[in-house]
Amino acid sequence: MTHEPTPLLQVRGVCKSYGGRVALQDVSFDLWPGEVLAVVGESGSGKSTLLNAIAARSKPDAGSVQFLTRDAGLQEVFLMTEAQQRLLARTDWGFVHQNAADGLRMDVSAGANVGERLMGLGERHYGRLRTTASEWLERVEIDVTRIDDTPRTFSGGMRQRLQIARNLVTEPRLIFMDEPTSGLDVSVQARLLDMLRQLTRTMQLAAVIVTHDLAVARLLAHRMVVMQRGCVVETGLTDQVLDDPQHSYTQLLVSSVLQP
Repeated sequence: MTHEPTPLLQVRGVCKSYGGRVALQDVSFDLWPGEVLAVVGESGSGKSTLLNAIAARSKPDAGSVQFLTRDAGLQEVFLMTEAQQRLLARTDWGFVHQNAADGLRMDVSAGANVGERLMGLGERHYGRLRTTASEWLERVEIDVTRIDDTPRTFSGGMRQRLQIARNLVTEPRLIFMDEPTSGLDVSVQARLLDMLRQLTRTMQLAAVIVTHDLAVARLLAHRMVVMQRGCVVETGLTDQVLDDPQHSYTQLLVSSVLQP
């Protein structure tokens, strides 16, 4: 008897309103281990609200978000205790903010930023912490001689790469990214995207990436969810959606009539 594969993240019927404004309406999707999913749509479509809801940073009004834990199968995230949610956020999950300063401690060294998540899991050996931090700085293409410098002295692209290293050091299985390339110049964006593509592939890392940039979605994501006014209007394989969009809103997005 064959068992159906289990998704890593199962989102069902998620709704969220702010006063009279509906931000999310009945959003459902599955995310599979090692899969990169892009959530796209114009500004105000509900992308970031969805990301915050499924990453347990903001509780939805209705619906469920279940995560495939290592030891207990699919578990409802919002039935976990705060301590369980915090542990999940430090271990199996990562969250990359649009503004890297929101995801870094700006006044401690680059090495300490990377090592802090490991310390949260009990690692206290200074030599091992420093060695691991050095290895991760190399992996995200930051000069290891900058290990004792603070992120305040880093460029925007370097800060974003450091934020990624800080999140990936605990080898999570799922990472959430909110417009990770926004505000970076084109050459820096290209370098960051190439690095992200390599890391997700080599680490078999699942990711949910919110972006208004369809080129980012095409480069990184296996599948795409298109949102309009809080609703999912189209979903499918990235190339399929971009090359043959079915919904009129997706067609407008792809033809660049709608600007982010």
